[in-house]
Parts: sequence; C-alpha cells; structure tokens
Amino acid sequence: MEGRIRQTVDHIALIGNFLPRKCGIATYTTDTYSALRERFPDLRVDVYAMDDHPGRYEYPPAVTGTIVEQDRISYIETARQIEQSGAQAIWLQHEYGIFGGAAGEHILALLDRTTLPLIVTLHTVLEKPDAHQRTVMEGLLRRAARVIVMADRGGEILARVYGADPRAIVTIPHGVPDRALMNPAVLKPRFGWEGHKVILTFGLLAPGKGIETFIEALPEIVRNHPDALYVVLGATHPNLVANEGEKYRDSLKALARERGVEQSVLFIDAFVDYDELIDYLQAADLYVTPYLNPAQITSGTLSYAVGVGKAVISTPYVHATEILADGHGVLVNFRDSAAIAREVNHLLSNDRDRASLSQRAYARGRTMIWPRLAERAMDEVNAIVAARPERLSKSSNTPKFLPPDIGAVERMSDRTGMLQHAIYSVPDRRHGYCIDDNARALMLMSAIDTIDADVRDRWTTVYASFVQYAWNPDKRRFRNFMNFDRTWCEDEGSEDSNGRALWALAVTARDARERKHRDWATALFDDTASLALSLGSPRAQAFAMLGAAAMLEAAPGNQLARAILERFPDEHLALLDRTSRPDWRWFEIVLAYDNARLPEAMIRAGMALDRQDLIDCGIETLEWIVGMQTAPGGHFRAIGTESFGRPYADPLPFDQQPLEAQATIEACGAAYEATRDSKWMAEAQRAYRWFFGGNDLDMPLATLPDGGCFDGLMPTGLNRNQGAELILALQLASCAISRLSKSGIAVAGRGRAVA
Repeated sequence: MEGRIRQTVDHIALIGNFLPRKCGIATYTTDTYSALRERFPDLRVDVYAMDDHPGRYEYPPAVTGTIVEQDRISYIETARQIEQSGAQAIWLQHEYGIFGGAAGEHILALLDRTTLPLIVTLHTVLEKPDAHQRTVMEGLLRRAARVIVMADRGGEILARVYGADPRAIVTIPHGVPDRALMNPAVLKPRFGWEGHKVILTFGLLAPGKGIETFIEALPEIVRNHPDALYVVLGATHPNLVANEGEKYRDSLKALARERGVEQSVLFIDAFVDYDELIDYLQAADLYVTPYLNPAQITSGTLSYAVGVGKAVISTPYVHATEILADGHGVLVNFRDSAAIAREVNHLLSNDRDRASLSQRAYARGRTMIWPRLAERAMDEVNAIVAARPERLSKSSNTPKFLPPDIGAVERMSDRTGMLQHAIYSVPDRRHGYCIDDNARALMLMSAIDTIDADVRDRWTTVYASFVQYAWNPDKRRFRNFMNFDRTWCEDEGSEDSNGRALWALAVTARDARERKHRDWATALFDDTASLALSLGSPRAQAFAMLGAAAMLEAAPGNQLARAILERFPDEHLALLDRTSRPDWRWFEIVLAYDNARLPEAMIRAGMALDRQDLIDCGIETLEWIVGMQTAPGGHFRAIGTESFGRPYADPLPFDQQPLEAQATIEACGAAYEATRDSKWMAEAQRAYRWFFGGNDLDMPLATLPDGGCFDGLMPTGLNRNQGAELILALQLASCAISRLSKSGIAVAGRGRAVA
C-alpha cells in the first residue's frame, strides 16, 4: 500500500484483558490480536493477559502469560519475561480499572522495567482526573513513544490537560468487522424477530448506558409503531453482579412494566461471541446508544454498529460526535426521551432515509475495519522501533582505577559523623546518621593513601567517636540510627549493623596509620566482640568473620577473634548443605544485599585458619554469585533490590546499588589472594566498570570531579541522589582496585578487605 512504512518488526508483546474474560477491553484486545495475526502472518504476538481472578479463566494458547491484577511482583516478573523474549516493542491497551494499585499504577512498574519502545492505546482519556489518575497518565505519556486515541478529542485533552506532545499522538478509530452490508430482514428469522422493527442496544449492562432514557421514550415509539421491539443485548457487568447481583437489570424491567411497554422490550442476558454479535447487529433496523457520559472517548459497540452499516441514533458523547459527524448518524441530547422517540419514529417511518443513513455509515465503517487498524498500528510500531537509538558499545575508557577522593565524603560529614542521605548532592539532615555508614567511613580513613595526615586524623577521630558513642553497654549492642539532634532512635541496632561495627573496629586496629587509633580500636573490639557469638543472621556473622580475620592479622593471639572464626564457618557450611540445589549453590534460599560478603568471609576464614575446605567453599559460592551477577551481554549486573526475599528465584535487574559492586570487587580480591588465579582480577575489574557505565543502562554512576556516586540504577535511569553508603562504596572499591593493580601485583601486602 502506498505510503505504508516497511514492515521490519516481527515480534511484539501485547498487554490487555483477553477473552474469555468478559469485558469490552478483552474483546478489543482479542480482536486486535486476531487482526494482527491475519494481516501479518509472520508477526509473533505474545499476549500478556490481565487476570483479575487467577484460575477462573481458561485462556487460549495465544496467551503467553498472565499478570495478576493486584500482585505487583507479577508485573515485575512479566517485565523480565518480556525483556528476555526478544520482543521489539510493547503495545499496551490501557483502561482505568484493569490494573492494580492506585488508579492502576502497577502497570508503570512493568513499563519502567523494560527498555522496549512502547505504544499505548488509551481507551479512556479523563479531562478531570484525580491525583492518582493524573500520576498514572503522566507516567504513561512519559514512557510511551506513541499514544493511540480513538477520537481526535482524546488527543486534544492529552495535550491540553496533561501537556502531551502532539507529535506522539495518533488517532486510529476503533476497529470494526469486515462484513458485507446486509438487509436486516435476512437475519431476523434466526432470532424470531420476523414482523418487528428492531432497535438494538448492545454492551455490558451498567448504569450510565442510558437504557432508562430509551425505555421512557418507548411508549411514544410503540404508539406509532406497534411492531417496534427494543432489544437490550448483553450480560450485566461482572463487577456490578459481584456487588449487587441483578438489581440493576431488574430495575429496568420494572420500569418497562410501569410504562406499559414490557412486551416491547427484550432483555438478552448473555455475553455473546464475536460472530453472533455481528449477526445480532445486522438483524437490527436501528442501533441506539443513549449514553449519559458526555466525556466518553470511545465506544466499541458504536463502532461495530457503524462498521456493519446501521442507522445510529446516539447522545452526543465525544466518540459519537466524531464518528457520526457529517450525516453519518443522528444525535440527540442527553436524557431527552422525546427527541429519541421523534428520531426513531422518523427513521422507522422512512425506509429511504434509513437506508441512506445506513449506506453512509457503512462507507465510513470501511475505513475502520480491523485490517486497516492493524496496518496503521504496525506502521507506528515500525516507526518507533526504527527511531530507537542503537545501543552503543560500552566504553573501553574506564579507568583501571579512580584515585580515591574524599571530597564527597567530607561534604556528607559534620562534627558528629557522616549523614546517611542526600537530596541530589545536598545532605538531608532529616534522616540523621547511622553506624553502618560511619563504620564504613572509618575503614576508608585507613584504606586511602592520598590524603593529608591531619585530614585523616581529624575524620578518623570523628567516625571513631560515632562508633564509640553507639555502644550501649546496658544492652551490649551497638545502636544504629541517630537523629540529627544526636538522640538515638533505638537502644540496639540490627545484627548486620553490629557485625559491621565489629568489622570496622578490627580493620582500624590493623590498618590505622596512628597508633592511638589502633589502640583505641583494639580495646573497643575486645570489649564488644563477644556480641558476635550471639548473632544469628548469616550476613551479620560474615561481617563478624571478616572482622575477626582482620583482628588476627593485627593480633594473632586474639582469642576472641579466633573463637568467632572457629565457630561460624562450620555453621555456614551446614547452611550451604541445607539450602543448596543443583542450580542453587548458596547459603540462603533467597538473595539479598552485600551477597559477595558471604563467600569472602569463608575465604578469609580459610586463609586465617589454614582450612582449604573453607577456601574451596568460598571460591565455589563466589563463582556462583558472580554468575548470577553477569548480564547476558557479559557486563556486571548487581542483584536488584526487587530480587530480595524471593526463594530460589533468578535475580531481577533493578534497582541496582553500588554496594553489590564493591562487595564483589573485594571478594574477588580475597579469591585472588587465595588462588592467584587471574580470572578474579578480571571479575573485579568487570564489577568496577559498573561504576563507570559498564552496566545495563550504559550510564556512569561515579561523579569524577568530587568522588561522588549516584545512589543506584533504576529501570528509568539513575537515582541521582548521592547518599553516604554509595559514595563510600565507590571510594572503598577504588581502594580495593588500586591494591589489585599496583605495580602489576594483584594484591598488595595482605590484600585486606576493608568495607
């Protein structure tokens, strides 16, 4: 066809309701699928059906997967499935009420976790949305490369109310069946309608359809045309049935009895299939849509009626005013029973006028048949896929290591300690401090070489003071969170924060440049480290093991450190035996944060205790977690936070945080020291490149001028805040890479882990 875009896309994902679910969106999505497959036989269309009642529907083979409406994780898992399927674009059918979350916000979680171009068909465009509806619509508009509306007014509202780019909006009318124009008398006998002049309304029965208005008009119609029969075809909307049964249908029947037209109204309570619906439409003389909502942007039933050439009488809602314009139908005012009666009587009395109107409607319908919709939509899909920029190859200019820089660390610190969070690069005092970050900052002061001695001394003292003040001798635990006014938020912190505090003390005892700091750290470790023996969290135990290994380097005779190292590794071996499966060689049944610390702790413990079995276990599990952190493209992919807590499940890609890259680098450093296998140097460099753009989004997180680091990778891009944890992760990772790279030697000195 002249003007058509060359078909280059051969695989798309289609999201919406789907038959046998009973609703208009399900019918539309199913018809869209059929039209695509018939018009483009070589096109693969993966259908992802929204499922409001899991297990209720027997979906056909066309449905690739279902999305549980109220289960946000189901949306996220579907996003991963679509990404891995090879689809080139996503076509979403959007309607309020079919997606979970406030105003259906869960669908944004899916779309934000895919990188594919998106085209969305909007079945409703609200001129006066509430706050949640606006948020969802604006999210869709930001994400979509094309937006399909079925009426021009929809595009006007999008531009005026939501600020949408008119260039991204295209009007494609609702699809209609490709049927020959037929004399109603041919099909009336099939339904027992011989001798009747039939007026039809079709659709799921619900208030707002204006059926009452037509029943009110019916006495005047029957007085002029005793053979008139008003057919109300359609099951009651399932949501209405669930809430009140058939109360609404019964009220309509009661109204017909009150007006004396009960014998002239036929209610057909059925959800009819596509072909039967078209037969019903073609058997009718007139089609009426007396809807009450002026803002209704689309009506599939109206489109179908026009498509088969029905003479239509309608109220002037948006879709009707456009599709019936220029003499293609008759419009009457809302709730105007007298006008409806007048126009119906006129058309039933004038066969010539009715036939002429039918001919004009049919001519318009020929421009809307499903094959034309499929062609126009695929033209748009091909255009957005062609316009998608190619993914650039990853830069080879990543520095072998970034010289450590404490500029961002100092920016986040005051005389109390290092603040937790920032809004962009500005410290956010509302969230105060925590021992986790100050323990890491304390380690950094020992790890970094290139700072002035006075600066090192000042900040080492500040961070050490925070750790010291966090110790609660009454509970024999470290506190974690402190308000900005220096009041504590708790009497004792988490197990992980206590394990990390012990680790920081041991590293300081070993590595601090000033003896005064080493002596302080050793004394506080000896006073507090017995808490480690009551830790139950494997990760907290791993932190304590790393600390104990560091303390044995500082003080080989430290019995408390040895006791910690002799106890926990065997417990971790037992954990591994209990939780492992052929495809899951890990200490826990779930993935969490700082994962690489568990194998690193086993390697360090094995080296300290001269136990090869622990080293072997650490190497084996490190290889497994490194594999889980390798994207199909070969780059490092940090375990996404949405993966946490999912038993025996493959990791999800977002949100990715710098802590995972840092932990992997330092674990690989331990593996290299234990084995001298150069592959661990390569793995450490691969994880380090993540900071500089060697990641899923090809976006650097490190801010080179000041040593800062963005908070992480989200599906939509960078989290541009720069909190303490992430700044420290970059700086400690740079220190570790520096040790691996110096003088061509992978591990300088003892190759210590310091985070």
